[in-house]
Amino acid sequence: MSRVAYTEKDIGLMARMMRAEAEGEGQLGMLMVGNVIVNRTKADCLDFDDVRSIRDAIFQVQGGNYSFEAVQKGDLFYQPARGIEKKLARQAVKFWRQHPAMYALWYFNPYEVCPTTWHGQPFTGQYKQHCYYEPIPDTCESVYGY
Repeated sequence: MSRVAYTEKDIGLMARMMRAEAEGEGQLGMLMVGNVIVNRTKADCLDFDDVRSIRDAIFQVQGGNYSFEAVQKGDLFYQPARGIEKKLARQAVKFWRQHPAMYALWYFNPYEVCPTTWHGQPFTGQYKQHCYYEPIPDTCESVYGY
């Protein structure tokens, strides 16, 4: 059973994004990025009320820019997915979850100490260089309901 509907093309796309965003953070870091992608696909709230697929999540535009920086700046994103990243992407869609990315909808690398909030949403933890943020429960119950 999977958390979201997906095709093999989606797995390749997600694998490429996971590597582009977190290759330096190892397999666990890549899984956490995959978890955020799946959470954005499942969330029916805030900035993600019109995101319904892995492709929608990865190519979402907010404020005139892609939500994932690697889409516009990442050479790694535009290289073919490798087997290990595809395996990790399948894990993420098939219900892999771990703190601090368990319910996270956002992450970023501040290159300093993680702020306690990100656009008003609470900090849930840090893994290596990425800070993770999940929505306030009352503002996005859908991300906590699966």
